[in-house]
Amino acid sequence: MKVLKFGGSSVASSENIHKVISIVKESSYKNKVAVVVSALGGVTDLLLEAGSLACESNNVYINKFKEIESRHINVIRELIPVSNQSSVLGEVKKVLNKLENTLEGVFLINELSNKTSDKIVSFGELLSSFIIAKAMKYNGLDSTLKNSQELIVTNETFSNASVKFSKTNAAIEKYFNQNKHTIVVLPGFVAKTEKGEVATLGRGGSDYTAAIIAAALNASILEIWTDVSGMYTSNPKFVKQAFPIKNISYQEAMELSHFGAKVLYPPTIQPVLEKEIPICIKNTFDAKADGTLITKVSSNTNPIKGISHIENMTLITLEGSGMIGIPGFSKRLFESLAHHQINVALITQASSEHSICIAISNQDAEKAKKAIDTTFSYEIEQRKVEPLTVEKDNAIIALVGDNMKSHQGISGKMFSTLGKNNVNIRAIAQGASEKNISAVIAHKDIKKALNTLHSEFFENQTKQLNLFIVGVGNVGGKLLAQIKQQQQYLLDNLKLQVRVIALTNSKKMLFNEDGIELENWKILLDKGEPLDMDLFHEKVTKLNYRNSIFVDNTANEKVSSLYASYLKESVAVVTCNKIACSSNYTNYLNLKRLSREYNAPFLFETNVGAGLPIIDTLKNLVASGDKVTKIQAVLSGSLNFVFNNFNKKNSFYEIVKEAGIQGYTEPDPRIDLSGIDVMRKILILARESGTKLELSDIENNSFLPEISLKSASVDDFLATLKTEANHFNKIQQNAANNKCRLKYVAEFDDGKAKVGLQEISSNHPFYNLDGSDNIVLFFTERYSQQPLIIKGAGAGADVTASGLFADIIRIGNN
Repeated sequence: MKVLKFGGSSVASSENIHKVISIVKESSYKNKVAVVVSALGGVTDLLLEAGSLACESNNVYINKFKEIESRHINVIRELIPVSNQSSVLGEVKKVLNKLENTLEGVFLINELSNKTSDKIVSFGELLSSFIIAKAMKYNGLDSTLKNSQELIVTNETFSNASVKFSKTNAAIEKYFNQNKHTIVVLPGFVAKTEKGEVATLGRGGSDYTAAIIAAALNASILEIWTDVSGMYTSNPKFVKQAFPIKNISYQEAMELSHFGAKVLYPPTIQPVLEKEIPICIKNTFDAKADGTLITKVSSNTNPIKGISHIENMTLITLEGSGMIGIPGFSKRLFESLAHHQINVALITQASSEHSICIAISNQDAEKAKKAIDTTFSYEIEQRKVEPLTVEKDNAIIALVGDNMKSHQGISGKMFSTLGKNNVNIRAIAQGASEKNISAVIAHKDIKKALNTLHSEFFENQTKQLNLFIVGVGNVGGKLLAQIKQQQQYLLDNLKLQVRVIALTNSKKMLFNEDGIELENWKILLDKGEPLDMDLFHEKVTKLNYRNSIFVDNTANEKVSSLYASYLKESVAVVTCNKIACSSNYTNYLNLKRLSREYNAPFLFETNVGAGLPIIDTLKNLVASGDKVTKIQAVLSGSLNFVFNNFNKKNSFYEIVKEAGIQGYTEPDPRIDLSGIDVMRKILILARESGTKLELSDIENNSFLPEISLKSASVDDFLATLKTEANHFNKIQQNAANNKCRLKYVAEFDDGKAKVGLQEISSNHPFYNLDGSDNIVLFFTERYSQQPLIIKGAGAGADVTASGLFADIIRIGNN
């Protein structure tokens, strides 16, 4: 004998019921089969709504009834041959008339007891089982219908009745011993009391019905058919990488079911557990899939079987010095909750006995607070106990596995993994059996926590990086091209899955929670929504992805002002925008502090030298205990390009224009040529070496004439480069006469910094610096005679993008 149970989604439509009939037909080829069915998908909710509306004297209950009536009549017309429809419709309409009369009675007396509610919701299973049994018969199956109310006997706790197993088992055995049909269809969820009154088995009651029948008949297997292919390693709605668990133990299944795995109702397991009858969770819509087999002992070698969660939880804390050493506090607390039928999902108590913390459903929070406040009113008044702490909007996550107790370090790995991803743990509970490790976290962190833990315990240690990129001009466009080119390499060799979740240009922004297709990002961005940086931040925060990285490719001050808000949300910041790190010293220190406090990397290697490892080298020198005494550098690739190519053959204006076309200068070349850009860079290096310095402290010896410095716009500025050509020609000619080359040099020495154009002789390290290259000389206590030199390409979209990409990868590797 096999017992098959089909849930509401499996019987939601005629199309789905045809799938059920095919499955039953195949299962009954060599076996007798009991088929337990739920109400048509969504009908139970409609029945509850109709009852509630009727109780409120709201005529809308009639519309709900008509919707229920229409659902069943349409299914009959689609399932049953036309020649047989009239008899089936006649019987169904008789049942619907009883339902209508019951609802009308509730409407007239404005009362809906649990007993009446049970009667109303029972109609769902009674109707579906009748229709499905008839459909099977008319499809050539040897089927019959048996009302479960004639088999399952309960007490009178309506809406959640307890089964009287001796009478129930006897009735089931007697009926099936006499039954001659291959297939018996039974309504789930419904039962009757010893007095013959309608009762229901509570939430998940159809599963329970199937388990009761399977246990009473010593069935070979109980199959629970639903809309997913088994119990998953985590909720696939939150964790896309989750996969079905092939084999799991009864205890593990009960733990996962209790913690939110909706495919199985926990009490279901108990009757079959005692008989060691296997349970198989199968998918009605993918019948060939293996599903999940639940047995006494699982065969999977992974000590963790699943990660589950319960949403919408409230954390309540009772604490006070008057609790220490006084017996009975726990007893009084839990008695007060039990008296008000409040279920406790998690309990934790400090060994000092100073506090007891419990987690309950949000909907019970107010009721629980009143009950506990009443119970401990005297202690609160005497200040022996503090006023109750109630914290809503939490969730419980749980690692589940029978073999966790024989593997060291699992709890440590769980908590360190959450900590690294800035998921704050509010409470922890672990039983001595070590089958379950539970933690209370903020509700907003559910998705991040589940994905983080799933990656740690079930995936091949692949780390997912989620990028939110602002600015897709020269640098941003090159960065996207590099990411696209290297995505597979990073996945294969570094186990890094890099996803671009959001993009912006100056007008539009684009979000895709699953990652933007980089092949056609330009087309997609053009169709995006209007740019709103506050809304952009709100969306990033709401997504709350693990390993989120905000990438700023702009030179925009407003964008740089948002860094603190991202770091506070534990979102890493990678930027080539120098404004933040060269802003006032207090802001610079605050960003560094926030990075440490919220474990969110703040990387800005490309602020100085584009892709050159200048800042990283400086950090390593300082971290290793070395002290910087002096810095000399050519830090402007654009200015180096300009003065390396400025000669008698080329005008100064033409070279500056060419530098812009090549992407060496900022969009506003005044930032480069005025020396502001170089000032910011030497300021950042000075600060990173440990010196408190402001931009205003740096001496700027500008080579530009006064009219250029005072120009009101970029066009005006470029025009002055033509009108003041003699000024620039004279500078170039003087250097040539002295057999020197012009270099724009930044210096930091003895706590002071300056920048300016210098004539460099042939014996200096800067003399042969060609193209747009940068060079930095670090003089330190260890490198006192011969400086540490870093030299290479220091400007251009490609190298700047590669520097940003390197910072992103650095975050992924940490």
